[in-house]
Amino acid sequence: MAFDSFMTLQFTPEDHPKIPNEKVGVLLMNLGTPDGTDYWSMRRYLSEFLSDPRVIEAPKWLWQIILQGIILTTRPSKSGEAYKEIWNKEKDESPLRTITREQATKLQKALAKDYPNVVVDWGWRYGNPAVKERIEELQKQGCNRILLFALYPQYSATTTATAYDKCFDALKTMRWQPAVRCVPAYHDAPVYIDALAKSVREGIAELSWEPDVTIASFHGLPVEYHEKGDPYYCHCAKTTRLLREKLGWSEDKLKLCFQSLFGPKEWLKPYTQPTVEEMARNGVKNLVILTPGFSVDCVETLEEIDIGVREAFLENGGENFAFIPCLNDSDAGMDVIKEITLRELQGWV
Repeated sequence: MAFDSFMTLQFTPEDHPKIPNEKVGVLLMNLGTPDGTDYWSMRRYLSEFLSDPRVIEAPKWLWQIILQGIILTTRPSKSGEAYKEIWNKEKDESPLRTITREQATKLQKALAKDYPNVVVDWGWRYGNPAVKERIEELQKQGCNRILLFALYPQYSATTTATAYDKCFDALKTMRWQPAVRCVPAYHDAPVYIDALAKSVREGIAELSWEPDVTIASFHGLPVEYHEKGDPYYCHCAKTTRLLREKLGWSEDKLKLCFQSLFGPKEWLKPYTQPTVEEMARNGVKNLVILTPGFSVDCVETLEEIDIGVREAFLENGGENFAFIPCLNDSDAGMDVIKEITLRELQGWV
């Protein structure tokens, strides 16, 4: 019997709460999703999301007047309609929830044989399940060490940082905190670039036509945030360059664009939809788009790109359009998640 086990048996009071065997937790995190497409579900979700000072850098008192009094009277219904276009009706949930849960399940299975003491869970920065409850649940299962894995390849304060902020807020309420590590950006990880290149090659191989241009469309960011030091633009540009090099393509064949603009501020350019419309008007007939900044398909990829941008391209003279899905829980996508997880767990497992 080990000395520490002997000491526990000898000196632990009879009424001492049971302490589970020590384990290591992995918490996969993504932005989040509303619980439904109805007005109030959308309003709750958007209110939490758009109240985040990491997302909207404006005086809180002024922004809340605009948000609660103007934006949240109309935007929930509009956003709800967008979600209805891509909603998983069989499970009554968004694809983001369906796929993220599957990512966690597959990672658990992939680690089970060699790392049986690792417990994988998943949660959201906004919405349910919240990361706070998942961290508490991991601790209940005996995880005194937790790897926080925000599934954003490119770092931004509006995504990666706020996800970890929420975890730190949860830790501040815990008397016995687990030790934590945060997965850094993996925008230039070879396994990630290889997976993207594989998805592009396989996606194009399935087409009966060759693309004239392929666009790598990333979520946008206000230029002001970039000027304040957010590295997001640089990470997106590097991912695109490395993917271009891996595919052996020129800059004209794989272009970098930014989507999902919000509000009156200037955002990173070129903007995806106006660029696509101009391409179509100028004679580009065959277009492929992928979204490397999203680890899971969601409303911004499935509705905004595969429906909205597709329509804009075809209405302006384009003939063939293809959307390449995110890595999701594909074999290549899971290789990325597993390799980065094991890299960051070194010394713990």
